Order: sequence, then structure tokens, then C-alpha cells
Amino acid sequence: MLTPGQAADCPQFITVVDKIRVPGPVGRPRTRPDAVAADKAYSSRANRAYLRKRHVKAVIPEKKDQAANRKKKGSRGGRPVSHDIGLYKERNTVERCFQKIKAWRGLATRYDKAPESYEAGLHLRGSIMWLKLLTSTA
Repeated sequence: MLTPGQAADCPQFITVVDKIRVPGPVGRPRTRPDAVAADKAYSSRANRAYLRKRHVKAVIPEKKDQAANRKKKGSRGGRPVSHDIGLYKERNTVERCFQKIKAWRGLATRYDKAPESYEAGLHLRGSIMWLKLLTSTA
């Protein structure tokens, strides 16, 4: 999903998760991943309810203010949110990939104002990263 540069990513969470396709050895790709790892920005009730409805494990830590509000409500606040710390640590792979993409100054600062140009730059950067990966293992 390509959004305006000043827009937050969080509102696009459900749209992005709906577009996920997990390929398997045979057959069509699954549309439901086993788990979704995200940072605290995606820790909203709506996102968690959506993942729970689809039976997807949410690996999202709880924000401090959300935890404080829950505790303030006492027994009416519900149970604390849990997440798999081991799976959450693997999220750094995605973050490192974003940093490699942002190594291109034009992508990091969003010099390309037209969505088509920016998306073309993303595809080009992704292709170069993939080619480097192929040549480094050969």
C-alpha cells in the first residue's frame, strides 16, 4: 500500500494484512499467516480484534499508555496482552530490510512526489537488493 508521505502506516494495517499471500509447496497461497509481528504503533484494539477474528497470532507489544489504562480499570480492563518475545525478535529482519531500502536518499526523503515514480524506485531498489543477494551466494 502506497500512502502519502506524511500519512501514518497504522490505519493501513488491515488492508495490508488482507493482501498477504503465503506460498506453500503446492496449491494456491494461503491468505492467513500464522502470526503477524508489528511494533507498538499497531497495538490498537481494532487491529488485535481483526487478527483474533481471523485466528492469526498477534506478536505486537502493548503500548505503555494502553497498559496503564487497562490497569486503571481494574478487573474490567481485561487481561494483559501477551506476545511471543522470540518471534518479536525476528522482526528485526524486516526492519533491516527497510533500512537497506532507505539507504537510497530519494526513497528515504520521498523526493519523488508522484506515486508512480516513488513506487518505481521501490521496485528498482528491491530488484537491486535481490540481485545482490543472488550474486553473494553464488
